[in-house]
Amino acid sequence: MKRIFLPALLLVLFAHAAFAAVPQARVDSIMAVLKKELANRKFYDDKKELRIRQLKDKLAASSPANYNYQYDICSQLYEEYKVYQFDSAYVFTQKLLSLAFQNNNLTRVYETKIKLAFILLSAGMFKETFECLNQINTHVLSNEAKLDYYSTKSRAYADLAEYNGDKAYAVYDQSEAIKYVDSAIMFSPPGSFEKLYFEGNKQVIAGQLQIPSPEYVDLLLHFHMTEHRRAMIATGLSAFYTGPYQESDRIFLMADGAINDIRSSTKETTAIFKLGWELYLGGDIANAYTFISQAMDDAQFYGARLRKVKIGAVLPIVSAQKNIITEKDKDRFLAYFVSITVVAIIISSILFIVFYQFRRLKAKEKIIEEKNIQLEKINGKLSEDTHIKEEYIGYFFNLISGYILKLEKLKRSVERKITTKKYDDVLVSVNEINIKKERETLFYTFDHVFLKIFPNFISSFNALFREEDQIWPKDHEVLNTDLRIFALMRLGITDNETIANILEYSVNTIYVYKMRIKAKALVPSEQFDHRIMDIKAVDLLNKS
Repeated sequence: MKRIFLPALLLVLFAHAAFAAVPQARVDSIMAVLKKELANRKFYDDKKELRIRQLKDKLAASSPANYNYQYDICSQLYEEYKVYQFDSAYVFTQKLLSLAFQNNNLTRVYETKIKLAFILLSAGMFKETFECLNQINTHVLSNEAKLDYYSTKSRAYADLAEYNGDKAYAVYDQSEAIKYVDSAIMFSPPGSFEKLYFEGNKQVIAGQLQIPSPEYVDLLLHFHMTEHRRAMIATGLSAFYTGPYQESDRIFLMADGAINDIRSSTKETTAIFKLGWELYLGGDIANAYTFISQAMDDAQFYGARLRKVKIGAVLPIVSAQKNIITEKDKDRFLAYFVSITVVAIIISSILFIVFYQFRRLKAKEKIIEEKNIQLEKINGKLSEDTHIKEEYIGYFFNLISGYILKLEKLKRSVERKITTKKYDDVLVSVNEINIKKERETLFYTFDHVFLKIFPNFISSFNALFREEDQIWPKDHEVLNTDLRIFALMRLGITDNETIANILEYSVNTIYVYKMRIKAKALVPSEQFDHRIMDIKAVDLLNKS
């Protein structure tokens, strides 16, 4: 006993954790999904219609002598229609009966009558349902057929009890429904969907709604089900959340059921109607009207006579309430509109006079302000360019002068050695020139001069990247290649070929460097160059 009780208790507790107190955000989210699927319902119906057309084509092409094949196709067509459209489902039950009688197959006659009873019940025809079921001899049925028989009969009595709704008849109908659902449980395979479903259904029929059905919770959380079955379980589970504080749980589960009904093209459904009525009671009239109207459309499409009567009794009430709210909203809007219009006319008149007086003055002030801003930008740019040129001209004039002196010394040395025919010494003198070192000296000088003009360049540059993507010189470096490329850009050298010549790389290498670095930036690529050019020189920093 303990082994059975403990898992059940844990499952119930898990059910409360999984479904109780659904946050409003999740309710809003699933309602949005429902509205989206409601708008897309034709897509799902078209898929079902396509399957039906394909089956009908197979049936039309089949040989009348191939009894088993025709019976199988008609059975598939019945399955497609049974929760979709009563009239068509009825047509194919008659074809199935005809085929069964032609071949004197009594077992299939009874199996078809179970199918017929199911759709008669779905259409709300209780008398015809029981007449059909009472014609069946259960002794010749397979266990699977017996399961269908008892489950249909249980549902018939349960629906009748709900329809009667009085103590005189409902109690008997309820007891019969429980008796037959027990038989359905007995013929259900252990651990199957059917076994868990009917055990949970028994709890619903008996009105034991204090604790959510562990079987329903288990199915919803752990079983891979068809959309139609998920709709059944979600809708059934919503019946257990009856308290006023559990409204969000009920709405969430009903919406889940309605969504899966739409996705499975189920027209013989109660989820969307129950959801609409729940929303109506909660004061959400607009959504209530939408969902109850859709429930009526589904009932009419299927041919559910009793359901049309039930929905028809409710829909006018919801529609009237919606119209009242709409009229109140119109009156309120009209009053607001008139008030706002009068105030707007008065304010507009005053503003027009003031605006007319100051319009020309403001326009001239704006032009002057724009011109001043442009002049400030131009002056700042000229000042910055002048400062950069002064610094680099001075430094590089000294550097070039040094190179000229070196060349002059080299020239004299080479001339002297050639004159004295010391040709080997000439090669030694030439090899004394260390091009790599001279280039490093050039870059070193460039880096120091640049950072003197733009002392905040490195920090401003790295502010454009995440910390892990920032580029900092190593201890022995002033600028590295990545920083030097964008330092040249800041000086106005933007051509990749020119930068490549200065740094002695290929044009493609410079392009790859730029793209790799820009890809890691926090700003879009097209803004990156502008942000580099916005880095201020030292004079401008001091001025600001």
